[in-house]
Amino acid sequence: MDSAALLDLLGNENRRRILRLLAQRPCYVTEISDALGVSPKAVIGHLRKLDEAGLVESRVDDGRRKYFRISRNLRLEVTVSPYGFGAKSAYPASSSLDIASCRYVSIDVSTDDTSDLADLAADLRRFEELEDELSLAQRWVQGRLATLHDALTDEVEAGLAVDDRPGTADHGDARFCAEVLAGIEAGARTADKLAERLGVPLPVVEDALDLLMTHGLVSRENGRWTVE
Repeated sequence: MDSAALLDLLGNENRRRILRLLAQRPCYVTEISDALGVSPKAVIGHLRKLDEAGLVESRVDDGRRKYFRISRNLRLEVTVSPYGFGAKSAYPASSSLDIASCRYVSIDVSTDDTSDLADLAADLRRFEELEDELSLAQRWVQGRLATLHDALTDEVEAGLAVDDRPGTADHGDARFCAEVLAGIEAGARTADKLAERLGVPLPVVEDALDLLMTHGLVSRENGRWTVE
């Protein structure tokens, strides 16, 4: 299920309450109904939607009673900023991933190869602290991104506001042109690739490229664009 559908699904407060309860322990329908003060019929309806989304699963115990539990780990991230809105879902990485090979990551992720309770509890606590640190780092990165977007937009706006050249732009044009420049630097060197990356019609990108080229901020050779 894509992130937009997950947002719609989790927009319901009772479904979030059900997941919060199941995160503590598996439950029967009647247990969920009693804990949340919601009718069993309504609970069954919510569970069905969560099951269809792959977020919960059911099992039948020895007493032939069906209980529900969360079926997978999932992280749903929503970003809202003056420069974009988006949502993305992420599932746990493969255990074979070498996190030490990640370019910007320098952390101790070693664990004790033991089943000793004290060591396991210590590792659990250490990784909970790591999760908090990564969350703080992510917030810092988001702040830096906004600052860099502002700075790039200001520079582009200054570059476009040349009175003796045609096509002087407003602030909205400058912001979009800044995104075009960032896209070129990210490797989207053709108008088609830029349109795909930015999710806008091709003519809109072509107009922005023409404006940038008029003011000497980009150049084109064999259909490929570069930042000057």
